[in-house]
Amino acid sequence: MTFIIESLIACVLFTLFVFLMSRNPIKSIFNYPPAIIERCDEMGLVDSSNKPGGVAFYVKKVMAMIVFGVLLGLLVKYVNGCASFWCGVLTAYALWLVVNWFDALVLDCAWFCHDKHFVIPGTEDMTDAYHDYLFHIKGALIGMALGIPVALVAGIFVI
Repeated sequence: MTFIIESLIACVLFTLFVFLMSRNPIKSIFNYPPAIIERCDEMGLVDSSNKPGGVAFYVKKVMAMIVFGVLLGLLVKYVNGCASFWCGVLTAYALWLVVNWFDALVLDCAWFCHDKHFVIPGTEDMTDAYHDYLFHIKGALIGMALGIPVALVAGIFVI
């Protein structure tokens, strides 16, 4: 039961985070399909701080993964009662997967792809790119892989 409650709370918190980021969609341009990023880059809306690729982009991603790993480790240790490395890894990864697929299916495919709030001015004609469900599913598969090192970090914080 604890895991279900954690999953619901994590999905709600992640939704809140996405909503707050969406208030200025260009700040989260790195989450958009490549065609939209390219158009925004041509319009001069993308700068090095929010453009995918480059050392700074990947350093931010790795730092975020470490922070998420630490937070998940503390969560599964003190809330779930995990006392071993593998309990921490498996529980953290399971929680990661719930949020990852909630993000892909609910937030991306159901919400992002259909809400005008996420459409960046100057890209209104790019309906096909905004409705690129496969982009979001591929992102979730990548997210599954990214969750492995995060879960390993969480496992370290359990022991």
